[in-house]
Amino acid sequence: MIVIVDERELVKEGYCSLFDREGVASASFDTSEFGEWVTSVADDDLRSVRAFLIGECLSDIVSPNRLRDRTRAPVIALSEQHTLENTLRLFESGVDDVIRKPVHIREILARIAAIRRRASQEEAPFVKVGAMSIFMDGRDPEINGEPLPLPRRERRILEYLANNSGRRVTKTQVFNAIYGIFDEEVEENVVESHISKLRKKLREKIGFDPIDSKRFLGYRLII
Repeated sequence: MIVIVDERELVKEGYCSLFDREGVASASFDTSEFGEWVTSVADDDLRSVRAFLIGECLSDIVSPNRLRDRTRAPVIALSEQHTLENTLRLFESGVDDVIRKPVHIREILARIAAIRRRASQEEAPFVKVGAMSIFMDGRDPEINGEPLPLPRRERRILEYLANNSGRRVTKTQVFNAIYGIFDEEVEENVVESHISKLRKKLREKIGFDPIDSKRFLGYRLII
């Protein structure tokens, strides 16, 4: 999920619509709403955030340094002031990148992926499950070095499980990570369908089912 923070309703609606066209879940807040949400949201819900996009807002409330206390998701400033001084000021505030508007939504997604890829390479470039390598930068997993093409939702579920390896996650947590915590048009049960298809493909390719499920408790990747 991508979180957009901006005081202008039209700007927020525009970005949410564009992300939706790309199949990416998003949520938007104005400054005061975001300040309340980020201090009260559960850690599990916060883990579903892929990046924060900060537009026109009060920087002291949405300070990147405050966000760092709770999440390592990239913080990106959307700048309408094309001056060196403003760009330097934004970087000094702690953002991971500054994007000058106008910008295509796919460039934003590419920059988010690049930041997350660098972070994952520094921490753990991939998770190994038998002959399978699960990457955290948007690439399809590999089986014995050969890519296993997966639909976007299934790949992201696998990445989420790998990111949380060693602990069990609920269906609600998986749903929030893949569809966004404010998507009311999709039922949570769609997660079961995605995971069922994913498990079948993994069994066929690696010879066993690496996803352990417990009724009412959720899912866990066996590594």
